[in-house]
Amino acid sequence: MFSAPSIVLFLLCVLYFSAYVDRVNISTTASLMRHEFGISNAEMGLVFSAFSYPYVLFMVFGGWLADRFGARRVLIACVTVAAVATFATSMVTGLVGLFACRLLLGFGESVMFPSATRGMQAWIPQDRYGFVQGITHSFSRLGNAVTPPIVAALVILWGWRGSFAAMGVLTVLWVFFWAYYYRDDPRDHPKIVPEDLVDLPERAPAKARRVPWRRLAWRMAPVTFTYFCYGWSAWVYLNWLPSFFLDGHGFDLKKSAAFASGVFFAGVVGDTVGGLMSDAIKRRTGNVKLARLSVLWVGMLGSAACLTAMMFLEDVMIITMVLAAGFFFLELVIAPAWAVPMDIAPQYGGTASAMMNIGFALAGILSSVTFGLILDLTGSWYLPFLCSIGLLLAGTATSLAMHPERQFIDEPSGPVKTGTLRIVSTQ
Repeated sequence: MFSAPSIVLFLLCVLYFSAYVDRVNISTTASLMRHEFGISNAEMGLVFSAFSYPYVLFMVFGGWLADRFGARRVLIACVTVAAVATFATSMVTGLVGLFACRLLLGFGESVMFPSATRGMQAWIPQDRYGFVQGITHSFSRLGNAVTPPIVAALVILWGWRGSFAAMGVLTVLWVFFWAYYYRDDPRDHPKIVPEDLVDLPERAPAKARRVPWRRLAWRMAPVTFTYFCYGWSAWVYLNWLPSFFLDGHGFDLKKSAAFASGVFFAGVVGDTVGGLMSDAIKRRTGNVKLARLSVLWVGMLGSAACLTAMMFLEDVMIITMVLAAGFFFLELVIAPAWAVPMDIAPQYGGTASAMMNIGFALAGILSSVTFGLILDLTGSWYLPFLCSIGLLLAGTATSLAMHPERQFIDEPSGPVKTGTLRIVSTQ
């Protein structure tokens, strides 16, 4: 018999898996769509970027909603929107329809991960933050890995339109399980037992809370930029890797899907390893900053080194192995990065993680369009990776300013001047 927290964690893992299947399925069918609708690489890059516009605009709002109303109701709503967007993609007739469906998908998914982070905080002990972020994001990368061959098989059976319709139906099934099982407060769950509550910290339930937006945004700014630098490379992999093999190396659909899947499987391992490493360092040293930043540095620098090496290679098998190694290192970053907002501002877990994820969303816009433009202008599938290398190095440097060891304080203590009266807080 599985415990209630374990089932909640499993549901979150399935959510992350489903979210990335819906997010990256278009990369496998992109070449087919381009030929059917007669659109260029730059226009396809614009379609890829459409997902990220609402991701930027509604990310923080979605995090606030989760802090205000709880993860249960917010996730029911946003996953339903994502399912509708995925199904609707099967009915588009051109560039405008594709762009609109990706916009709607971005709107639904913009709320997902901040809300899920809020949901985790109520059910997961603090010393397992790295692990739970690692394992859930491993499932997202598992979604990346299995999507190319699954979509390729569905395309062969029903065409690319049928593949989107099928995945939309499967996504909405998750909503029913979540609505039935999850509770915002574990103490309200009918299946909870006292042993499950022992390690859970006392936390205030979701309620109206005045968020100190400016102070929190300033505190999260280095985290946001560092995650932007990670996100640039992540979107290059997610959006362009199948086309890299299909168009850049002349593979057929099945072969390009198999090679892309192999690279993405390396990310599944990287996500889990990154979370385990970060938590292990924290338990061993008690140093939160070392636990988060050391793993992040290894990941970003290791990925930059692999992409640099790829620029000088010609054999496609070796290139694939180097890309897989680069994606493994890149995904080491995920767990410590998502643990940082939980470390810094546990009382605003949804909002703080949303502020960080804005960096990822912005990277999705700029990375997707830039890659397509460089590709059309130069015809080279390698030059766009130079931007990734530079930003990985920049993100490593800015991570020094994140300070996960310093918890955000709602009302900072210190002298406050009001007219001529000087009031000193004693708290």
